[in-house]
Amino acid sequence: MSIRRRGHLAMVQEPARSARPHVVVVGAGFAGLNATRVLARGGARVTLVDRHPYSTFQPLLYQVATAGLAAGDITYPTRAFAAKYRRARARRGALTKLHPAERRVEFDDGTSLDYDYLVLTTGVTTNWYGIEGARENGYPIYSVQDSIVLRKRLQSLLQQVAEGKRESAHAVVVGAGATGVEIAGTMAELRQRTLPVTYPEIKPDQTSVTLVERFDYVLSPYKPRLRDAAANALRKRGVHLRLGSTVASVEPDAVVLSDGTRLPSDVTVWALGVAAPAEVSNLGLKQGKGGRIEVTQALNVAAYPEIFVAGDLAGPPNPLPQLAQPAIQMGEHAGRQILAMAHGRPAAPFSYSDPGIMATVGRGSAVLQLSNGMTMHGPLAWLAWIGLHLTYLLGGRNRVSVLVSFLARYAGPRRSAATVVE
Repeated sequence: MSIRRRGHLAMVQEPARSARPHVVVVGAGFAGLNATRVLARGGARVTLVDRHPYSTFQPLLYQVATAGLAAGDITYPTRAFAAKYRRARARRGALTKLHPAERRVEFDDGTSLDYDYLVLTTGVTTNWYGIEGARENGYPIYSVQDSIVLRKRLQSLLQQVAEGKRESAHAVVVGAGATGVEIAGTMAELRQRTLPVTYPEIKPDQTSVTLVERFDYVLSPYKPRLRDAAANALRKRGVHLRLGSTVASVEPDAVVLSDGTRLPSDVTVWALGVAAPAEVSNLGLKQGKGGRIEVTQALNVAAYPEIFVAGDLAGPPNPLPQLAQPAIQMGEHAGRQILAMAHGRPAAPFSYSDPGIMATVGRGSAVLQLSNGMTMHGPLAWLAWIGLHLTYLLGGRNRVSVLVSFLARYAGPRRSAATVVE
């Protein structure tokens, strides 16, 4: 492996080509971590690169945004992860350029890495869909920083209302997928259970939570009975549902619908969808729907078979949902195929094993849909949701911390349901 700085060789650890293939994995999400794990265990030399020095457990970002968890509870150092494997190393950097003919990638700090195989798992980002004012006035929830910004905004609004500096703290959540439903339900629970004891100065009509969705139902991938159960759970928590409504524009203090309706909004949470970052177009690889990089059924690029793409950024012939499980399985598959190719075997096609999907609305309420058609909602599904998320979290400290925080938020006194963190 060699690390280069523009114009000269900065450090040489060993030859760029050796008996053990050097694999560069760009992106430390679900796909990147699992690809790294498979490759390192299989004897490859792996360099895991991410723009941040940590990996983020994205399914719990909304808990950080609503002050139920600290940012450190859902992040794990990439160096600590790589240190588990003798032939894995981690470094920080953002991919800026790809030289497939030279098998080399460049990063934002001016350095570059040579590779025998490359795995791109950089993920996607917020999709604003070209809606006027959405980017300027909406609050996304796709990264740790997004969650922290949103949390501070919510806390500032409540403090200003309590001090009489503003009249309201109305929230509108755009998009009723899992993220939208989860954050709307949690915000509504806090409004019902926590605000009366932590902000007694705020009157009930000074706050509200509204969920806007273009379909006539929430959670579109789920069966009708689960959609109805989730919608009823949201209404029970006081969420105003605006189903079958399309957003025309987002203003600093309102969300305007296509029928002209103007919904007052002091904070607009954008949970509508994702797309590939603009910088992906600089890589010179063919892109498809949503900016995903087009790959073969084996998850590698047709023109450059040594380049694999996994996770949300991958656009295979049979598109997969942009969820954690597909990313995990794609990362593992990419790792296995690289090991096979390094030993002269052809790459095999990827086959997704669907374990099911689940989402939570709040305390004691979740929906679960298994691939065999079995469905469940209510407290048992909620407990399953908690157990699964604790299982997939990295680090024993994180698991314990999240469990304690969940107990405080959902089983403790109402005052402890939200931790104020500036």
